[in-house]
Amino acid sequence: MIEVAKTAGFCFGVKRAVELAEKLSQTEKQIYCYGEIIHNKHEISRLEAMSIKTAYSIDDIKDGSTVIIRAHGVPKQTYDIFKKKNCKIADATCPFVSKIHRIVQKEHSENRRILILGSAGHPEILGISGWCENAIVCEDLNAIETAFKDGFLSSDMPLSVVGQTTLNRTIWDISVNFLKKQCTNIKIFDTICNATDERQAEARLLAGKSDCIIVIGDKKSSNTKRLYEISKTLCSHVCYIEDASELSNDFCNRFNGRHVGITAGASTPAWIIKEVSNMMSEETKFENEDFAAMLEESLKSIKNGEKVTGTVISISQNEVQVDLGTKQTAYIPLDELSDDPNYKAEDHIKPGDEIEAVVIRVNDGEGLISLSKKRIDQMKGWETIEAAKENHTVVEGTIVEENRGGIVATAAGVRIFIPASQTGVPKDESMAQLVKTKQSFYITEINRQRKRVVGSIRAVQQEARKAAAEKVWESIEVGNEYEGTVKSLTSYGAFVDIGGVDGMIHISELSWGRIKHPSEVVAIGDKVHVYVIALDKDNKKISLGYKRSEDNPWTIFTSKYSVGDTAKVKILKFMPFGAFAEIVPGVDGLIHISQIADHRIAKADETLSVGEEVDAKIIDINEEKKKVSLSIRALLTGEEASETEE
Repeated sequence: MIEVAKTAGFCFGVKRAVELAEKLSQTEKQIYCYGEIIHNKHEISRLEAMSIKTAYSIDDIKDGSTVIIRAHGVPKQTYDIFKKKNCKIADATCPFVSKIHRIVQKEHSENRRILILGSAGHPEILGISGWCENAIVCEDLNAIETAFKDGFLSSDMPLSVVGQTTLNRTIWDISVNFLKKQCTNIKIFDTICNATDERQAEARLLAGKSDCIIVIGDKKSSNTKRLYEISKTLCSHVCYIEDASELSNDFCNRFNGRHVGITAGASTPAWIIKEVSNMMSEETKFENEDFAAMLEESLKSIKNGEKVTGTVISISQNEVQVDLGTKQTAYIPLDELSDDPNYKAEDHIKPGDEIEAVVIRVNDGEGLISLSKKRIDQMKGWETIEAAKENHTVVEGTIVEENRGGIVATAAGVRIFIPASQTGVPKDESMAQLVKTKQSFYITEINRQRKRVVGSIRAVQQEARKAAAEKVWESIEVGNEYEGTVKSLTSYGAFVDIGGVDGMIHISELSWGRIKHPSEVVAIGDKVHVYVIALDKDNKKISLGYKRSEDNPWTIFTSKYSVGDTAKVKILKFMPFGAFAEIVPGVDGLIHISQIADHRIAKADETLSVGEEVDAKIIDINEEKKKVSLSIRALLTGEEASETEE
């Protein structure tokens, strides 16, 4: 069995450079490439046949000619020289390498030292070093430790770290972890190309299950060497070749019928991979697909608005990376995953999951494809929303914002506008309380051309209230008790919702004492325990009671005092015949003028004042009329008067 790695062959940057050269060959007569356009001698020979000459020295390039900048990039100074020579520059620098150039240029301008992790002398490293000054290049941890010992690096140095795009991820992780512990002023820029990570990860998997691994690529290719090194650690038979001519018949026969894995560096053209696979088998298949067709599929063009299905590779703080089976890197920004503000990617998706999305932007310049999952959800969601309106079914969504006219919800990936009058929120209350909450509503209007959907929370509430009301009216009787919510207040009472039905507590039923307004006892929104005292089912009217017998002031008084007891009372007001005093809240007693003092007085205020607290003896309790007679004199003389005057 022969298995070819999906990531084998041209990466996006290499493919872009080769295509640029091919396009120029059709319009330009004299074309130079400064340095090898990519690390593959076969591809360079093919391009030379198209009149694209490789120049290893600037002096070899004629003034005024067209110059292709190699995929590995060049120092900034090189651009300046070509401009002085009036050369027409065609920049084939890999976009990911160009990004590193911008990073080191900016960091150097801020007086920070640049540390580049990668192979010293590699064209990409030489190019990066030319966009800053005095950069330090280290290949691995040992080189970094040496740089500290020799004084090139120090713990307090403002240090900015970048990596060669094809650097081994393990070397990067080990080096960065060491630097974080050593340096107090460090900035890390992970510039390893995603395609490199994917290629190396697939090489590990393939090497781990194969009897033999064939690594195809130019001997000068750094990323191909990495694939070879990785494969050797996991497979005992690894063959590193540049093309099919290096495969012997003995080797092919030796592994005939066994599991052979084939991977290739980023600069290896598809036709070389095809030749190698054909050498190993007369008819090479990969997962029941012709290999050539597979390669063609991997290089297919992706267009804006296209629906695609891919595999989740990784999830970061800002985006979800997706494998579409193409050479470009595809990702979904977190804000394009869902309209739900509470949505957390890690709770819904994980690496390896298949995911559908729509292409919202293709950046051929940087080799990136931006996707949106929430937009594909919206496309599917329209069917769900239309069915909900047609069938009058409840839709559940999340409220995402408030505006002047109402609120906006999302359901099934579709935005639904809910007018203020349909939110169920009273006019004097803020609709902001609904934002970020889940609500149920009906769809009342759809205009697909204008992408307008209108919903109503109130309609759902009204139906629920109607159903609840019917249930209440079926069982309600005088004496039934309910837990209700105060809905509104008037001067004459409070209206209470007891489960879909409103009843009224008259102001006289709110308190045993005198009150001027219901707000002295209850407020809108209060939960109250009420009972039915009167009922008119024909006119749908309910009278509710709120006062409790155990709270009756007279009950409290009689349970606490009897005739002959002494009570601390508070003088409330004066009358010609005496003074009234509060015994307990809600129960007053009369102190007749003859019972105020042990001598004759003309007016009660001669010895008493309003608000004064005095001790008085209870000399009579009239249960029928609920009246109490008090005497201060009895406590002074030990005797009660035999007559009273009024």
